[in-house]
Amino acid sequence: MDGILPLWKPKGWTSHDCVMKMRRLFGTKKVGHTGTLDPDVEGVLPICIGRATKIVPFLTDTKKTYEAELLLGFSTETEDSSGKLVERKGVTEPVSDERILQALRTFKGEIEQVPPMYSAVKVNGKKLYEYAREGKLVERPIRHVQIYDIQYKREQTSFDENNQTQRISLNIICSKGTYIRTLCVDIGKTLGFPAHMSHLVRTATGSFTTPDTCTIEECEEAVAAGEKEALLAPIQKGVDHLPVLEINKDEVEKILTGQKRKRPDNIVENKPFRVEYKGELLAIYQIHPDKTEEIKPVRVLKQGEM
Repeated sequence: MDGILPLWKPKGWTSHDCVMKMRRLFGTKKVGHTGTLDPDVEGVLPICIGRATKIVPFLTDTKKTYEAELLLGFSTETEDSSGKLVERKGVTEPVSDERILQALRTFKGEIEQVPPMYSAVKVNGKKLYEYAREGKLVERPIRHVQIYDIQYKREQTSFDENNQTQRISLNIICSKGTYIRTLCVDIGKTLGFPAHMSHLVRTATGSFTTPDTCTIEECEEAVAAGEKEALLAPIQKGVDHLPVLEINKDEVEKILTGQKRKRPDNIVENKPFRVEYKGELLAIYQIHPDKTEEIKPVRVLKQGEM
């Protein structure tokens, strides 16, 4: 059984928990997720099953869409609402829409981020959260990520005079590896206040959106009814963001056996692309790194595995 399960990850579950659950339900070890979500965050988490695990890196490397909420007024050690308070500075009057919009504009495009101490990023072979739990602060690598769009949701923004806080709601489209927690903290700094991420939901990963998803409970029910295969999207949906090269029948066997080929004139960017025959995905290829006049396979879906 091969395909992509568009799972709605529930709060309280790690991405690894979801993988282990699907291994049991689908009876296979060949299961992989496509972008970690923190335990406190719910949302779209495509799970690749069977031969779909071959395209995990390509589905992981897609745009992610989030509904996020940041709270101005205090920061926490984890950069979200689960952590201990670090700094407080009350918001005594509402921050204007104009100031918020001006701040958000500075975060569009490529930005630098320093991963939070409470994250799984490794430094010297050890995860940052392990250092954090030991009370150690280590130098963290700067990341470059892309914010494709960031929209301010005025109607869901509120000022709390009693607690001297202000909630700001956002829709964010970003690259893989973006820490929304850190983005919220950095937006707060730009506005002159300590801040943290108070709520987050992932609403899309690549082509998979909220309406496509199924819950853990729905997965269990489908398995019990012998209908689990109906939950799976085709492997091709996980790479439909990649450019496509259509080939003729004479080239099919050569592609399926992973042969290098002469680079077609229409392949100009050194990025992975789909190779298809009559709309059927055969392989992922890219321009040869040393021989730019050739293309070479990155992943091949062998005959009988499609």
